[in-house]
Amino acid sequence: MKLSEIRESLQKYLDEIYSIAITKRGGWVTNKEIAEKLNVEPASVSGMLEKLKEEGLIQWEPRKAIRMTNKGKELARQLNEIHLLLNTFFEEVLKLEDKETINNLSCEIEHHISPTVKDSLKKFLNQYLAQE
Repeated sequence: MKLSEIRESLQKYLDEIYSIAITKRGGWVTNKEIAEKLNVEPASVSGMLEKLKEEGLIQWEPRKAIRMTNKGKELARQLNEIHLLLNTFFEEVLKLEDKETINNLSCEIEHHISPTVKDSLKKFLNQYLAQE
């Protein structure tokens, strides 16, 4: 499964679950933590969790903690890599200084970057940063 095969709304949940999971022993995440992070109601989180489970991206049963599958972790890592590349582009190439703006832009754009664009951006940044 590729990132491009997953709807943006599911990608956002996957991204948030991953960012919470990497800070916790065992990687278990609660519905409440996701709801707070995304500023949504826990009931709407449950609907999205069901879809992520159907895609094989998380392990979850209602009213239980959530854990990412290996496939979910791999896709979340790809999103994270794209996010970091975009952050670097905005900071180092465009010289933006407002961290919140940089992060918000990266969050919005990362879901629309194909593997080809990611590879091109990575190559560009490596060359650009080597010249400085």
